[in-house]
Amino acid sequence: MPIAQKWLTRKANQSVLVLLVGGLLFRAIIAFWLYPTFDEAYYYLYSLHLNWSYFDHPAIVAFTTGFGTWLTGDVSQFTIRLGAILCHTGSLIFLYLTSQKIFSAKAAYFTLAIATICPIFQIGFGILSLPDSPLMFFWSASLYCAVTEFLRQPHSYIPSYRLAILGILVGLACNSKYHGFILGLGLLGFCFSSSPHRVVLRSPWAWFSLGLFIITISPIVFWNMQHDWVSFSFQSARAVPKTGYNLLNVLLVYLAQVAYLFPTLGFPLWRVSLQPILRKIKQIFTQKPITYQDNFQTEKLLILWVSLPLILGFTFIGGYRQILPAWTMPGFWGITLLLGQQAVIWEQKSRLWVRQWLLGSGIMVVSIVLILLLQLTLGIFQKPSQYALLGGFLPVQNDPSTELIDIQQLRRSFSESPILKTALQNSSFIFTNRYYLGGPIAMSLEPVAQIPITCFDIGNDNRGFAFWSRAKQWVGKDALYITTAPFNLREDLMASYRNHFRSVEEIEQIVIRRGGVAVNIVYVYQAKTLLKPYPRAYGV
Repeated sequence: MPIAQKWLTRKANQSVLVLLVGGLLFRAIIAFWLYPTFDEAYYYLYSLHLNWSYFDHPAIVAFTTGFGTWLTGDVSQFTIRLGAILCHTGSLIFLYLTSQKIFSAKAAYFTLAIATICPIFQIGFGILSLPDSPLMFFWSASLYCAVTEFLRQPHSYIPSYRLAILGILVGLACNSKYHGFILGLGLLGFCFSSSPHRVVLRSPWAWFSLGLFIITISPIVFWNMQHDWVSFSFQSARAVPKTGYNLLNVLLVYLAQVAYLFPTLGFPLWRVSLQPILRKIKQIFTQKPITYQDNFQTEKLLILWVSLPLILGFTFIGGYRQILPAWTMPGFWGITLLLGQQAVIWEQKSRLWVRQWLLGSGIMVVSIVLILLLQLTLGIFQKPSQYALLGGFLPVQNDPSTELIDIQQLRRSFSESPILKTALQNSSFIFTNRYYLGGPIAMSLEPVAQIPITCFDIGNDNRGFAFWSRAKQWVGKDALYITTAPFNLREDLMASYRNHFRSVEEIEQIVIRRGGVAVNIVYVYQAKTLLKPYPRAYGV
């Protein structure tokens, strides 16, 4: 306590605490009110089927998603996000400590402010329960450990026991998301390119670290060995070109990244990430002698090696396939260290400008996020809606956010409808037509009923469901088929199900409302007697 009190007496430390606690409370509020996304609800199913790894991702996301539900005994959008909220706070702390160690306390404060403000970091890493949350926690811890190890003696480096810790941390990042392997390759690239650090390749500590890394990622390898390496095949296939290359798409990916980071932060992040490389290229072409001041500083070299492979690699891939926003963001997370240091330089020229830049960005981001939250939960732009501003302007049928399902409404319908209660009691399992619909259904059924859920997809995209059950185990059983309005009129779906069941009859419609207006309908069918196993691309 005396140490904490002494730490808090400094005004700079009080500002750091305000950012950490304020950001935590803001994210908690969003997490409490925002309906669960389909991906989050799908990862909730991971927590119900604990395993060494999964079809889509490694296993740690199952524990971060299940943490809040196991701790509280309640299943809600907030509890499945509790692990992500706490992980992100830890990631911010490690990022702050890393900047403080390699630059200064002021640069660390600016880095923390930038990382706290960026909307994609707030939402993708700090609110939604995604594999990115534990990934960034172990990524940040790995970066802090790497800085502590490699930069304590930058010009006369001697390997130490920290390499063993680093091997475990990188392995845990891999167990969170496959991006962790790129982190490991980036650290190796740094050691190869920095002459004082090449000695690490001959160190016993490095080989011990490699052994610990292999042991740490063994759950991924073990699960994939058991399932014909299906997860590695699925993820690696995403990098294979299926169309021609389009430079316009690369520009669109770049602009999308800037938008997700928020323009007042996105453009500067891109600038500081490319500036050292452009300066190096200029020196090569102009044949200007490279002085120590002009050359890559060791700390910048380390940051760029763990950041640029992701940023440039996935931006390049965006020229021939669609990439998700979160794929490049761990790279930009590291670049915030460079932008934080650049903000110190800018502050020396104009302290008022830097203050206005960060404060203005923060106010704008918070305002936009809150407005979007009100739209997603109340429909303030929806037409019609009892909460609409100026009568609203966005018709329900044109609003894709209406596909999100309020699990509380769905849960009340399952618990209050006599027809549904009887149907649940008389059915052996539930199936839906898309893997991502199974998660919200499972969340809404807790604690109403304990009944297995699977996916019968005519496109054979069963994802994890193919490994959580056997195709033959449902033969001869009755089921409930649950889907939403966008799929209910699909004649090919109903024809396929009627070909596999003795009968399929609609028994209930559950209306999902927002702003007092029906925005979606959940359809429930009674499917009698599965006649034959439903085909699946994976599993048995």
